[in-house]
Amino acid sequence: MWFNHLPKEEEQFGCLFSSETMHVAPLIIERRDEERAGLLQSPYQTQISSSHSLTEEQLFEPTNTWSEGRGLNVLLYGAVGTGKATIVRKLVLDWCKGTTMTRFKLLVPFSCEDLSQLSKVVSLRDLVGRKYLHLKKHPLLNGERDQAKDVLFLFNGMEKMQLDFRIGSSELCSDPNEPLPSHVIIVNLLRKYLLPEASILMVTRLSAVEYIPQKYVSRYAQICGFSDPDRQRAYFTSRLLQSEEAAHNQEAQTLIELLYLNLQSESQLAAACFLPSYCWLTCATLHLLHFTSAQAPIRTLTGIYTSFFRLNFGGEVLGTKTGTSVSIQDYHSSLMMYVVRTVGKLAFDGVMNKRTSFSDKELEQWIGGKTKTDEELHQLAMFQTDVLDFFLAPCVKSGKHLSKELFENDDKQYVFAVPAMQEYLAALYVVLGENKSALEKLTSQMSVAIGQASEDVSALVNILSKFVPLRLFAIFNLLKLVPKLYERMSSRNKGKIARTMAAEMFRTEDSYNEDVLDQVEQSLLGVHGPQPQKYDGSQPFELYPIFMGGLLQYSNRVLLKQLDCNIQSTTVVQITRALRKYLVRELSKPQPPEELMDLLVLLYEFQNPRLTEEVLSSIKSIRLTNIRMTSLKCFILSSVLSCTSSSYHLKELDLSSCFLTCNMLQMLGPALRHSHILNLQFNNLGPDSCILLRDLLLDPKTCLSSLQLCDNPLLDSGIRIMLEALPENQSLVYLSLMHTGLGDIGALELAERLQQHPGLQELNVAYNIISDKAAATLVDACREHPSIHTVHLYFNPITDEGKQSLYGRGVPINEGSNRWVKVLASVTEGSDISEDWHPILKVIQENASSWDRKRVKQQLKVFLQDLEWGRKMQQSFWKRLHFRKVQKSVQATLQILEKDSSSKETK
Repeated sequence: MWFNHLPKEEEQFGCLFSSETMHVAPLIIERRDEERAGLLQSPYQTQISSSHSLTEEQLFEPTNTWSEGRGLNVLLYGAVGTGKATIVRKLVLDWCKGTTMTRFKLLVPFSCEDLSQLSKVVSLRDLVGRKYLHLKKHPLLNGERDQAKDVLFLFNGMEKMQLDFRIGSSELCSDPNEPLPSHVIIVNLLRKYLLPEASILMVTRLSAVEYIPQKYVSRYAQICGFSDPDRQRAYFTSRLLQSEEAAHNQEAQTLIELLYLNLQSESQLAAACFLPSYCWLTCATLHLLHFTSAQAPIRTLTGIYTSFFRLNFGGEVLGTKTGTSVSIQDYHSSLMMYVVRTVGKLAFDGVMNKRTSFSDKELEQWIGGKTKTDEELHQLAMFQTDVLDFFLAPCVKSGKHLSKELFENDDKQYVFAVPAMQEYLAALYVVLGENKSALEKLTSQMSVAIGQASEDVSALVNILSKFVPLRLFAIFNLLKLVPKLYERMSSRNKGKIARTMAAEMFRTEDSYNEDVLDQVEQSLLGVHGPQPQKYDGSQPFELYPIFMGGLLQYSNRVLLKQLDCNIQSTTVVQITRALRKYLVRELSKPQPPEELMDLLVLLYEFQNPRLTEEVLSSIKSIRLTNIRMTSLKCFILSSVLSCTSSSYHLKELDLSSCFLTCNMLQMLGPALRHSHILNLQFNNLGPDSCILLRDLLLDPKTCLSSLQLCDNPLLDSGIRIMLEALPENQSLVYLSLMHTGLGDIGALELAERLQQHPGLQELNVAYNIISDKAAATLVDACREHPSIHTVHLYFNPITDEGKQSLYGRGVPINEGSNRWVKVLASVTEGSDISEDWHPILKVIQENASSWDRKRVKQQLKVFLQDLEWGRKMQQSFWKRLHFRKVQKSVQATLQILEKDSSSKETK
């Protein structure tokens, strides 16, 4: 049954989904007769304090105008997105379980969209029997005595019915067995001629409230969505913490708290989440951002927004005038296309001019400014009543992207309820070709007309040419050029779209913004803490080109076609062909990590493996340093790189300082095989991650030559697991285990394993807890190794005697052997300065912010002591001068650390 059908989009919130566990009742308020002037107000303008709220049970309590022996006619109405369909579905299912509306023994729900399609006359009892076979000839519907008092009829979507209450148009009838048109049956039920004891619940949109005369309505009730943050929080909790695993997940709990704080701050999101539909969109977006898994079906941000529109506007049309049929699904009556041509045009103008707020005059100019006929005016009135407030909300002046002029101007300003909605609609407006010039639109219409008639014209010319000279018909051949001309113009227009996508993706002024996924999250959770120093208060529109790419994805085009928004396959091919060229051209220039992440998101949203492979073939390195990686970003990177062939290899994949965890590393597994140099420094990888790293090194497809694991708490237990891969791995040349918690046990295990991996050339185990004996054993093993030439041991608790011993162990023992290894244990080597003092100091300067400052300062002071002792041992003036130069560099580094420490203590 239609009321028992749950949208498949809800499945993303977990396999335990049900309407009972995830339903939060929106606010319903009763409207009195004296408040009829406010019936057509939007939910944002509703004054709830003047009316009292109702529950579903209270809808059918007797009113002052109620007559004994007659049922109540209740009109339940609301704007788009307030939760009408959800309430109806829950009410019917709860009645079936016996938990609500128990006063009625029979509830008969009808979809008015289905009833409007009926062409044959039918009696009320046959109509019920046709829809519900088990209710055929039900005794409560035979019209005898007052049995119908236990019956409740529910009509969902009354705006889709042609109801005419004039006696001449709808004949009177009191016999439930008399065949009549469906709309006449409903009129007689409302008139109380037919089964007067039965109660009726009508559900409709705002604009259709006046279609039912007031005398046939016992009670008006308006659905007002979620009026307070507590209802919104209950909704978010029911979806984001729906599964038992998520309920005990600290990240999920924190997510709810941040969201609740943003709602309480009277932000723009709080105004948007007044509508349950936007609560659904918020939950779906956060679920995508934080709970993406490799096992779940692929979901994209564009797909979520497209599904959002399908849920709210699927099958919806604009009627031509009151009382006429609205079931004709022609192109011009599609509500979604009307949205694109009006609100989409406004969104596009805002994106082009970098504006997010609009005045009343601008709304009037862009939405319905050129309407002329009565039908167009009527459509505009319906649209403004039902839909406009769904997209545009009064501006909350605390919004962070609003200009100063807005505060100084007293005019009322409107913004899109969700910032990303403006970019989605602008992208849809462009991809559907609604931004064509007048010439392009005229050429398009001529091309279609001539193209359809071309075959008939050709046949006629061929026949007449046998009797009349062919040159007289040359004009017809000229007409055939019009479709070809239009095809060239269309191809050029698609090239402009692709060029716009590439240009918007790599705008110079947006280069150092957060990546788009972080921007989406901040728009939902708010920015907690101080603003970034480079923040300039302007609104970036970096989702706009990504949405354009996502709309070309096949599954999104299928959903849009259901909304009468048809994107032709030829359009996709032309845009894709041009986009490939422009992206490759832009990627020839160095791009910051945030821009590279945005590119990966674009390729993921596009879901075009061939385009992805061709674009990535021009990329030699992917550096995502300091990008806050999440499960979604890891999945995107892995998915995008999986589109390439097994022979594709990156020179470097830099994921340093990306907040990676073991779970994220597991998701990245397929992507890591494609890189020669893998940088995983400064993350949160623990011992468990070493199992994945071992498997990566054992993978025969891996080409890994450099693995950098600095500043990850791997510990001895984890490193020993990873070392199990050394005997079989043949590609690794450089291994960095600096500051990983490696102790003597791990160092001794490493020394034993080194001989089993003959290809290793450099080993970095600096800043660990390796003592003299273990360090000596490790250096001996490196010296005996066939290819290792350098081992880093500085910042370990090695004594001065131990350091002197290490330098001696680095040289060959036997006279016939020429194997030696460079040991970096300090900035000095005995009484001389180490040749590598500068790289050692550079590593310290780069990593000091994340290291234990007390230990770093202590080691720097040891360096200074070594340098002072070595300087005194030198006889040469130039060597003493060189020592002094190195001392100054170490002292400068130490002063910077002490200054930073003191400033933090002051704060």
